[in-house]
Amino acid sequence: MKFFIDTAEIAEIEKWAPTGFLDGVTTNPSLIKKSGRDMIEVITQICEITNTPVSAEVAALDYGGMLKEAEVLKKIAPNVCIKLPTTMAGLHACSTLTKQGVNTNLTLCFSANQALLVAKAGATYVSPFIGRLDDINLDGMQLIEDIRTIYDNYGFETQILAASIRTPNHVSDAALAGADVATIPASTLEKLVHHPLTDKGLEGFVKDWASTGQSIL
Repeated sequence: MKFFIDTAEIAEIEKWAPTGFLDGVTTNPSLIKKSGRDMIEVITQICEITNTPVSAEVAALDYGGMLKEAEVLKKIAPNVCIKLPTTMAGLHACSTLTKQGVNTNLTLCFSANQALLVAKAGATYVSPFIGRLDDINLDGMQLIEDIRTIYDNYGFETQILAASIRTPNHVSDAALAGADVATIPASTLEKLVHHPLTDKGLEGFVKDWASTGQSIL
C-alpha cells in the first residue's frame, strides 16, 4: 500500500520525504488555511521537495470553473494531481481532464455508488473518507471493502485512496481491506513506527551491549 502524507506543512513533508515511505502528498482547502500561506506557493514548494503525486484541490463548484482552475494548478508541476469533489460537476470535470491525460483525485466520497461513478469517469484516485463515516456511526472500512469488490469485479484502474485516517488501526485496516493508498496525517505516521515492546526490547539490547564493552567501529 502506498503512503501519502495529508498536510500542507512544508516541514512535515521535508521530514518524511527522505525516508522512502512517502509516495505522495494530499492537500485540501482546510489544510491550506491551517498553513496560513498562499495555495500556489505551497503547492509549488511541495513539488520542489518531491516528484511524487501532489493533490491540489480546485475551489470552484461549477464545471467550467473547475477546468479553469485545473489549468492553473496543473501548470505548477508535472506531478500535480487535480483534486475534485465527488459531485456531478466534479465527475464531469474528471472525465474531461482524464481525456486530456491529467491525473485526478475525486474527494469527499462517501458511498459505493459514488465510487462507481468516479471509476467510470476515469479518475486516477478515489478518496473515501473513513473517519467522517465513523463519526456518524457508519462503517468507513466497510466502504473500502465494497469499493474494492466493485473495482475488482469490473477491472477498474482507479486507485482507492483511503482518506480521513484518524488512527494507526485505520491504516492497517485499510491495508487489509485492499486500499491502494492511505493518506495519513503526520502525527499518525509517527504512531505507526512505535510499539512499547519494541522500545522495551531495544532498551534491554542497549543495556546488554554496553555490558560487553565491545564496539562495532
